[in-house]
Amino acid sequence: VLYFLFLVFLIFLNWEQVKTLMYWLDPNLRFAKREVDVMEYATNCTDISWKRIMSHLDFFAFAHFAGWALKALLIRSYGLCWTISITWELTELFFMHLLPNFAECWWDQLILDILLCNGGGIWLGMTACRFLEMRIYRWGSIKKIHSTTGKIKRAVLQFTPASWTYVRWFDPNSSFQRLAGIYLFMILWQLTELNTFFLKHIFVFQVSHPFSWCRILLIAVITAPTVRQYYAYLTDTRCKRVGTQCWMFGAIAFLEALICVKFGIDLFSQTEILYVVFWLLCLVRIYIYLCLYIYKTRTTVAVTVALCVFCTLPMTVAGRESHFSNRKNVSNLLAYCM
Repeated sequence: VLYFLFLVFLIFLNWEQVKTLMYWLDPNLRFAKREVDVMEYATNCTDISWKRIMSHLDFFAFAHFAGWALKALLIRSYGLCWTISITWELTELFFMHLLPNFAECWWDQLILDILLCNGGGIWLGMTACRFLEMRIYRWGSIKKIHSTTGKIKRAVLQFTPASWTYVRWFDPNSSFQRLAGIYLFMILWQLTELNTFFLKHIFVFQVSHPFSWCRILLIAVITAPTVRQYYAYLTDTRCKRVGTQCWMFGAIAFLEALICVKFGIDLFSQTEILYVVFWLLCLVRIYIYLCLYIYKTRTTVAVTVALCVFCTLPMTVAGRESHFSNRKNVSNLLAYCM
C-alpha cells in the first residue's frame, strides 16, 4: 500500500521534481548513464566460443536463474512457466526498437536464456514444489525436542510454509473464462517485467542500483499472495471476487506503466505500432492455441469414454455385470478398458 501511495505521489510530479527527488536520495545518480550508452548488444553473433559463452555467465545470469526458480515456486505449473518464458522472449524481440538492451544473439537468447536460465530455474522451482507437496510436516513444540540438533532444525522449519497446496492452472474441464483469466495473468506478468526495464531506462539508473533490486524484491513479496488469491478466484467456484492483494498488484502495475508513459513520452513516440500489434497477435494466438488444446482434450476424453462403454457391453452380455458393480468411477472404467 505504501508503494502504491508513493507511485500516486510520483505521478503528480513533473520531470524536474522527480529528478530532484532522485538526486536527493542518491547524489551519484547525477552522473549515471544508461546501459545502452556504455555497452553494446547483439554484436558479432557469429563469433561463438566457450570463453565468450562463459563471459555471459555472470552474477546477473545467476540472478536470472534464481528469479525463474522463485517464479516457478509461485506459479507451480510447468506449462504456464514455459508459456510466460517464451512469450517474454517474444516481448523482448518486439520491444527491442525501444529498449536496445533487449537485443541478444540467437545463442544467448535460445541457449543461455530460455534453456539454461529459464529452463534450469523452472526445473529447480518445480522440483522444490514436488518435494514440499510430498513432505510430512511436524509442527510440534520446540520444548518437546531435547536434542540441540533437533531444536535447530525446528527453528529453521519455522521459516518454511505450514502446508503446500498442489496447483493445477490448466484442466481438461477448464472453461474458456478460466483460460481468459490465465491469459490476463500472463499479460499482467509481461507488463510488470516491462516496467522493470522501462523504469531504469527512463529514470537512468543501473540494474545493480538499489532502486532496481529493491523494487524487484518488493514486487516478489507482493506477487506471492497475489498469485495465490488469483488462482483461488479462477479455480474455486465459491470465490466470487478477486482478493484485495490482486487489486493492489494490478493497480501498482498500471501506475508504473502510466509513470513510464508520462515521463518517457519522447521514448514512446518512437514506438513502431506494427511491432506492438504483432506482439499482441502472438499473445492472442497463444490463447487460441490453449483454447483449442483444451477443446481437443475434452473431445478425446469424451470419445474414449464412449468407446470404453461400448467395449464393456459385450462383457455385460457375457455375464460380467458384477465386475463393474462397484466401478462407477469413470477413471476406473477407463483403466479397465485400456
